[in-house]
Amino acid sequence: MPILPGRDTFDHIGLITDQEQPDETWVEENRLWITNPRQHPYHVEFLRYAEDSPAPLALRTKPHVAYRTTDIEAAIEGHKVVQPPFDPSGVGFVKVAFIEVGDALIEFMQYRDPHEAGWF
Repeated sequence: MPILPGRDTFDHIGLITDQEQPDETWVEENRLWITNPRQHPYHVEFLRYAEDSPAPLALRTKPHVAYRTTDIEAAIEGHKVVQPPFDPSGVGFVKVAFIEVGDALIEFMQYRDPHEAGWF
């Protein structure tokens, strides 16, 4: 099966939790705490949303699979967009967007530096 346009490489899996995790980072845009999947041996990111989070319901309740892309607009084109592109870092480090494909929640990440190995 060919790689879909915009989907370049696997980045991480995101799991929803209500338990505080070590080394969480606060993301004001969607009012949640997240962990760095680079610190997990299987690239798992834990997301813990504040009760007043404005994030779409799908983001607050469904796990997701994230892919890196060099063209976020091409990656989301033609799909049901759950969260349009935004910058969770607040400094232009990365843009992310979420789509639904059937029941699956997919995140696309476009890093300013496509070879970025870090986390915001």
